Amino acid sequence: MSKSTRATQALAKAGIAFETLRYDYESGADRIGLQAAAAIGEPPSRVLKTLMVLVDGKAVCAVVPSDGELAMKRVAAAFGGKSAAMMPPAEAEKLTGYHVGGISPFGSRRKVPVAMEAAALAEPYVIINAGQRGVMVRLAPADAVRLLAAIAVPLLA
Repeated sequence: MSKSTRATQALAKAGIAFETLRYDYESGADRIGLQAAAAIGEPPSRVLKTLMVLVDGKAVCAVVPSDGELAMKRVAAAFGGKSAAMMPPAEAEKLTGYHVGGISPFGSRRKVPVAMEAAALAEPYVIINAGQRGVMVRLAPADAVRLLAAIAVPLLA
């Protein structure tokens, strides 16, 4: 496992304080985000998953708590669209340059609009994938929003 990823490099370059966390990734886990939260001993509300979505056919990124379910109507509305659907995994990997289970909103191959679940901003810190399976970063939610130029809106069902 490499010591840095494009995500951690992007955070460091932006001068954002973060801590790297590592855990044993289980590829067969039903809900990877919940498995990660359990593995690092953090509440699922603080461990955010990165979901690649198509809104009216255009790529966007939604960052939500690992125990939450994305509301597609809310995602579409957040980006001024009419409909939203999950991006096929192969397309998400090609767009981001990361593998499913390791997709990070930071350091993505192609920059896309990002929305973060508004409730996550109330957390003292959040944990987000660092661009490699089994590697996450802990940082202030406001720093994540600022670096991603994300909108903070309710996204959960």
